[in-house]
Amino acid sequence: MEQNHTMMQFFEWHVRPTGTHWNRLKKLAPELKERGIDSVWIPPVTKAQSGDDVGYGVYDLYDLGEFNQKGSVRTKYGLKKELIAAIKACHDNGIAVYVDLVMNHKAGADETELFKVIEVDQEDRTEELSKPVNIEGWTKFNFPGRKGRYSSFEWNFEHFNGTDYDAKNDKIGIFKIVGDNKDWNENVDGEFGNYDYLMFANIDYNNEEVQDEMISWGKWLADTLQCDGYRLDAIKHINHEFVQRFAEELYEDRGEDFYFVGEFWKSDLKACQDFLDKIDYKMSLFDVSLHYKLHEASMKGNEFDLSTIFEDTLVGSHPEHAVTFVDNHDSQPEEALESWVEDWFKQSAYALILLREQGYPCVFYGDYYGIDGDNPIDGKREAIDPLLYARQTRAYGEQEDYFDHPNTIGWVRRGADEFDRSGCAVVISNGDEGEKRMCVGEHHAGEVWVDITGTREEHITIDEDGFATFPVNGKSVSVWARPDEDVE
Repeated sequence: MEQNHTMMQFFEWHVRPTGTHWNRLKKLAPELKERGIDSVWIPPVTKAQSGDDVGYGVYDLYDLGEFNQKGSVRTKYGLKKELIAAIKACHDNGIAVYVDLVMNHKAGADETELFKVIEVDQEDRTEELSKPVNIEGWTKFNFPGRKGRYSSFEWNFEHFNGTDYDAKNDKIGIFKIVGDNKDWNENVDGEFGNYDYLMFANIDYNNEEVQDEMISWGKWLADTLQCDGYRLDAIKHINHEFVQRFAEELYEDRGEDFYFVGEFWKSDLKACQDFLDKIDYKMSLFDVSLHYKLHEASMKGNEFDLSTIFEDTLVGSHPEHAVTFVDNHDSQPEEALESWVEDWFKQSAYALILLREQGYPCVFYGDYYGIDGDNPIDGKREAIDPLLYARQTRAYGEQEDYFDHPNTIGWVRRGADEFDRSGCAVVISNGDEGEKRMCVGEHHAGEVWVDITGTREEHITIDEDGFATFPVNGKSVSVWARPDEDVE
């Protein structure tokens, strides 16, 4: 049995745009590994429309902080050489690196072009509001600062199928580009009639030339950075046949251990399952369903039935393909998908993803180190560190659930021979103080266990039959386990 794997999303939306984030990752790599983090998902590494952009307004896919474009050489996070040094530091410390890829759109074009479009209804993109008309759109990308290095491919309106701004008439809208084989892609999410278009200049994956270029870039990036996998942004807006082809070509190029996780932001479990079917399970998905249940639980308090927390979630139905998370850069306050898990439930939520057998948990940088910006939020390292320690050293072996009460649930991990002192009992309450009598196994009989969160001070002795009664404070979580040094 190998040690548990834990990912960290190593950024939040308001990381300061000082170009020092790659150096921060390099410095923190040893500490992350010590905490049990053995993979990091890093933000988009490519040059965006400005040096302050979080990275999702992507401009030049081949500029990793190397060329003077869009007002700076560096990206928001630093220079290319600093990025490569940070990845090396991660690898030196046994940490895999997954790079965030933005392949749905491009922003910050170098020139405008004249072309024909049809304006569509923003609430139903299959509903046409105009006849074909000429507009002036920002769709010409020739990357003058890079001068053709790494790729001579230049983008124009034929490589896109939609845009959001007519410079000729200073008009904002959703404009579907007219031309041969030009239409929204059918292999996308069905919200708003067809959700191919999301923002900026929308990449046309009906175009074979575009597909070939994006796959060539994906291989170049992995070869250049020697990264270990990709996080794919906004894939419900991208032709799922291309997503599958992209993954297959990268596996062929980098090997089957190359890791993919996709952001398919749907709370509907069936939609996520259908997507996995369509791409032949070539990647994992973030468990958006579970995130929303954690958020709901934090909002409803004791009115939420904790025994149902894993029902209708990806980790419940497809644990091998579920990346579980509490919050991320989009769900944090004031962002596009705000659904922030309330502080009182945050530690319990992390226990629910970190201390169970199923799923690949991802800790959010903003939860761990804090959120910057105009309305800063303190980090919760003191609450999360004991759970990371428990995952790294105790949460192994057979799992049994005691989800038999709406407000007090628990589960046990009975331990594994390969991990000394492993085994734990977790109890969570979203209401009053409670307790759970649970069996951790006869092989633990006579051991004295403590709450490694430090919330409860009792010493609990395991009965000869392997049972004990484990208490928990109201609206709290306790993780009971054998301490590093035995106590009486």
